[in-house]
Amino acid sequence: MAKHVLKKTTTWSALIALVTAAALSGCSNAGEKSSASQSKDGKPVQVKVFKSHMGVGTIPDSNNAHVKYVAEKTGVEYKLITTPPGSEPTEFLNLLIASDDLPDILRPIGGVEQTLIQQGGALPLDDLLPKYAPNVWKNIPKEAWDIVRSASPDGHIYYVPKVFLVPERAPMIRKDWLDKVGLPMPKTVEEYKEVLKAFRDKDPNGNGQKDELPTSGREFGKWMDHLFGMYGVAMWEGSPEWDIYDGKIQYAGVTPNMKAAIAFIRDLYKEKLLDNETFLNKGDVWQAKINNNLVGSWYHLPANVRDRYTAMLKGAPDAYIVGMPVPKAEGFQGFVTQKSMGEPEWIIPAAAKGKAEASLKLLDFFYDEKNDDFVRFGIEGLQHKVENGKKVLLPPEDSRPLALGMKNLTTKADMDIRIKETVPENMQKMVQDIFVVNTADARRIAGDGLPNTVYEGYPDIQSHKLFQEYLTKIVIGDWPLDKFDEFVDRWNKSGGEAVTKRVQEWYAKVNKK
Repeated sequence: MAKHVLKKTTTWSALIALVTAAALSGCSNAGEKSSASQSKDGKPVQVKVFKSHMGVGTIPDSNNAHVKYVAEKTGVEYKLITTPPGSEPTEFLNLLIASDDLPDILRPIGGVEQTLIQQGGALPLDDLLPKYAPNVWKNIPKEAWDIVRSASPDGHIYYVPKVFLVPERAPMIRKDWLDKVGLPMPKTVEEYKEVLKAFRDKDPNGNGQKDELPTSGREFGKWMDHLFGMYGVAMWEGSPEWDIYDGKIQYAGVTPNMKAAIAFIRDLYKEKLLDNETFLNKGDVWQAKINNNLVGSWYHLPANVRDRYTAMLKGAPDAYIVGMPVPKAEGFQGFVTQKSMGEPEWIIPAAAKGKAEASLKLLDFFYDEKNDDFVRFGIEGLQHKVENGKKVLLPPEDSRPLALGMKNLTTKADMDIRIKETVPENMQKMVQDIFVVNTADARRIAGDGLPNTVYEGYPDIQSHKLFQEYLTKIVIGDWPLDKFDEFVDRWNKSGGEAVTKRVQEWYAKVNKK
């Protein structure tokens, strides 16, 4: 079958049509190959796994010890596919889906799972999961499976959900910077602003340069959710979520809470208390600023502090990170947004049906408690070393092969073990304390588990495109704050009202007593 040639104008629906056609015709390479139980030569069945945001490292080949170990235990050899450096993950996944090199199992991005489901390009997993992935089936709570079913028009399970039963994100602040500027932890928005001014003016990183960025975010306003959360805005990596406002579930992006938050953020930007490159920062640039001791306050994943802190210590041996309780904004109830279940984690294309058994056996390996130690530490010399009889994870390096991880189910007990076993002893209390702080402020939002089907026919509403445009231009001062009211009107007229009606119907259905 000839390769599909893509132009930049190729539409997402056209890409999915190619997948659907492949599924129906059986012409996909993935669909033609036999499943694990059908392998006749005794060799492991190869499964192509797409997963973006893998971090630093090289792609392992079939001779890699981690790949070989998993193949020995499962009869399945994984071939890891990830986004090349500099590529946009969604665009790269689009190209994969439109080619003959379709992944056998993939971690969806940008709502691709719903497009696949709607177009018949996703494989139903109801009967396959109990048979080939029993550990996945039993370990994921029934509530999560029910949410997944609510996301499909026919009530089937088309994807394995992420389940994260502890608050995943947190506002963080450099305690050593607070000490250097002589200020306590801020309790109010006004006190927080004074802290940011001190970070800007008093050289807390001690390099004699005026290069401190009091707080920072990323392009499209992502990863600065703490600045919105102070005003009771439900945000997830910079995208407004759905929560209860005025007694009913609504899009947080059009609420008075959001207008107040944008006004605050606009002031921070004007006074250079918010990194003025925020809306230009790519992910690697943003993280490099934090790692290189330039940022005083930010929002990220406590579970990933280990790598940030290790890099930080090279230039600041006295560095110390703590969780920042959400500062109080008068008239608003601030919180940290928590989403615990229902987000799509793994989906199998219908075109890869022939590999479904093998793909699920591979996935089940990572959910089997007997393999927890291997999943956590991997291979000695590749993923960990042994010091004083204890396994210690090696820091990521460009030259070191990546190891596939597929489990995304975390309870508090899981997280406690993860911290104890994978975080260096000198960092464990720091990470544990951050979780204590963000757990106290976290609240699971009403829209947790909301299926992307509510956006059908309204892709711009789903992508938050209009919100991002108005947020950016208002914050940087190109537009006045009053333009927010224009945004609310345009959002409602361009599909927001219709989507809100669907969301409210979904919420009533899943909360029916």
